[in-house]
Amino acid sequence: MTALPPSPDFSDIAQLITTARQRAVQAVNTTLIDLYWQIGERISRKIAASEWGDGVVTQLAQYLARTQPGLRGFTRANLFRMRQFYEAYADNEIVSPLVRQLPWTHHLIILNQSKRAEEREFYLRLAMQEQWSKRQLERQFKTALFERTVLSPPKVSPLVSQIHPDAASIFKDSYLLEFLGLPQGHAETDLHSGLLARLKDFLIELGRDFCFIGSQYPMQIGGRDFALDLLFFHRGLNSLVAIELKVGRFEPEYLGKLNFYLEALDRKVKKPHERPAIGVLLCASKDDEVVEYALSRSASPALIAEYQTQLPDKALLRAKLHEFYLQNAPVLDADAVT
Repeated sequence: MTALPPSPDFSDIAQLITTARQRAVQAVNTTLIDLYWQIGERISRKIAASEWGDGVVTQLAQYLARTQPGLRGFTRANLFRMRQFYEAYADNEIVSPLVRQLPWTHHLIILNQSKRAEEREFYLRLAMQEQWSKRQLERQFKTALFERTVLSPPKVSPLVSQIHPDAASIFKDSYLLEFLGLPQGHAETDLHSGLLARLKDFLIELGRDFCFIGSQYPMQIGGRDFALDLLFFHRGLNSLVAIELKVGRFEPEYLGKLNFYLEALDRKVKKPHERPAIGVLLCASKDDEVVEYALSRSASPALIAEYQTQLPDKALLRAKLHEFYLQNAPVLDADAVT
């Protein structure tokens, strides 16, 4: 029997098509955002110069509907959103060029839910960096990521800041794990198995550059066997990231075991071109003063974070953020932070 020739490899052509489609979608989005920006600019400038009143926008919407039948998305409400879109970013020379990189639906979510200019910029940059979908972006607002980031920056040891200056912008002080559906009084095995079962969601919560390596990662040291809860690699930091899970509050002695694992990773696992490993203690709760004392003289690249199993009270965080701005920037208009 004559052997059949091997099937030809068409994967390179399929990849060309996929790449071209992605570029086409991006080109369409850029063109659409440019159009909305220009329309918003025209409306804004004419109203500011008293050439138009607000009522003219209604006439414009009616004119477009009459002269271009089948044209969608240019209602009175959407035209005012285009004006809002332009005015939100027009004065920021750094941010305004970035707006073309996000879809219009993302912009609507950010504009509708952000209270301050810095909050808009925060979500704009992260949405691009993390490539959040519409659903993922909406979840970040529900988790009050901006408020939590401003009010509670990540707790890192001095060595982390020295070795990995960008770590403070990558890690969080608290991680939202509401998608696990964990009950109160859950065990560490419940937390561990839940994270593995919903690993994709956990990676999204951690950040785009985190890559999963293993669970209960085995390490043999001095003739004894040890297992690290979770091991990741961060592409941007070029570093292994060890995560130890604790279902109780943070205790200073936990750092000793984490340091032990980090030393083992650097000696036995780290590649020559990689930077020193980072450790994260992910606890159910922590006292910030205890954390500060524990980390202040630590010679280990470690971070202390907590996990939450339910969405935070966003109204309460908004109130705390309002108070924070009043205390730190009293000259600001108080109405802007409500």
